[in-house]
Amino acid sequence: MIRFQNIYSGKTVLVTGHTGFKGSWISEWLTMLGANVVGYSLKPDPSTDMCYTTPYSHFNELDLRTQIASHAEGDIRDPKRVASVIAEHRPNFIFHLAAQPLVLRAYKEPALTIDTNIIGTLNLLEAVRSQEAPCIMVMITTDKVYENVNWLHSYRETDNLGGHDPYSASKACAELVISSYWRSFFSPQLDNLGIAVAPVRGGNVIGGGDWAKDRIIPDTIRALSQEKEVLIRNRHATRPWQHVLELLSGYLHLGTLLYLRREAFFNANLNEKKQAEESLQKLCSPFNFGPFLPSNKSVGTLVEEIFKHWPGKTVDKTIQHAPEESSKLNLTIDKAYHTLGWQPKWGFEETIQQTVEWYREFYEIAQSNPEAVRNLTKKQIRAYSKGLSYTIKK
Repeated sequence: MIRFQNIYSGKTVLVTGHTGFKGSWISEWLTMLGANVVGYSLKPDPSTDMCYTTPYSHFNELDLRTQIASHAEGDIRDPKRVASVIAEHRPNFIFHLAAQPLVLRAYKEPALTIDTNIIGTLNLLEAVRSQEAPCIMVMITTDKVYENVNWLHSYRETDNLGGHDPYSASKACAELVISSYWRSFFSPQLDNLGIAVAPVRGGNVIGGGDWAKDRIIPDTIRALSQEKEVLIRNRHATRPWQHVLELLSGYLHLGTLLYLRREAFFNANLNEKKQAEESLQKLCSPFNFGPFLPSNKSVGTLVEEIFKHWPGKTVDKTIQHAPEESSKLNLTIDKAYHTLGWQPKWGFEETIQQTVEWYREFYEIAQSNPEAVRNLTKKQIRAYSKGLSYTIKK
C-alpha cells in the first residue's frame, strides 16, 4: 500500500495554474503533504477576469501565496518565462493545470483558448526537453477531448479524439502534442533524461471554492446566497459529476506511481531493465479519472440534490442560438482501476453534501478570513484522505 506523503514530502512540485480552482486545491493538498510547491500562473484577479462574477478566488481566500514555497506570476504562453521557472526550480514533479478551461468563453475567445491550451502545453514540454530536466509530468486535459457523438456508453482512453467546439479541439490537440513529445523525445531517452509524462482526462469537477462564470455549481450557489431563483441552461444534459478531491487524488496517485516506476527502472539490473521499462511505459499514457456510473446525473438532478442541503427554486433559462453543448458525456475508469488501483471514494450524494457544506460554511463564517478558509479546506482534505491508500498494481 502507498500513501502520498511518502512521495511528495521534501520534493519540489511545480503546479501551473495554481491560482485556479483545481490548482489551489492541489497546491493546498501538496503543501499539507510536505511538498515545496512552486506555483506558476496569471495573477488571480476575479474583479477583472471575465471568467468570474464574484470578487472571490479560492487562491486569494486561502492566502495561498504565503503558504507555498514560491509564487511566480506569468503567462503559460510566454516560452521564456516558462523556461526560466523550470531553470530556477528544477522541479521533481509538474502538474500542468494552466489553461483556458471554460467552453462558453472559448466560443467568445477561440484564439486565446487555442493559444493557451495548445501553445502553453508546448512551451512547458519544450522547456523541460531543452533543459533536460528530469521530472514526472502529469498533464491535465479534459473529458471533452473525445469526439463526442452523444452515445450512451462511456468513453475509453482508446476512443477517437476530436471536438466540435474550440475548447474541446484545443485540448485534443494538446494531447497530440504531449504524445508526440513522449514518443519522439522522452521515451527514447528515458535512461538519460528521466522524464516521464502522462495526460489525464476528467471533467465536471465540483467542490467548494469554484467561483467561475457559466458553471452550474458556482451559478447555483451564487443564486442561493442571494435568495434568487436558479437558472438552468440545459436541465437534461448528463455529466459525470465528481468532487475535486476525487480527481486530484487520481493525479497524485498517478504521479506517485510514475515516480516509483521510474526509480525502479533506474535501479534495475540488466536482467530486470526491460520489464521495468515496460512497466513505466504502461503508465506514460492517457488515463480517465471520473466517478462511478451512478454519479452520471442530469443537471436537473444535480440541482435538486443541492436543494436538499440549501433549499431553493429553479427556472429554465432558454438561450436563443446558444453555443452547442454535448447532452451526454460519460467516462469509463476501468483503465485507472486495473492499471493504477485507483477508484473513487465519494458517491454522488456525498459529493453534493460536501460541496454545499463548504459553501455554506464559507458564507457563514469563513469569507474574507484566510485562516478560516484554510481550516475549512484542510478539513475536507483530511476527511477525504482518512484511510486513503492505494494498492500498487504490477
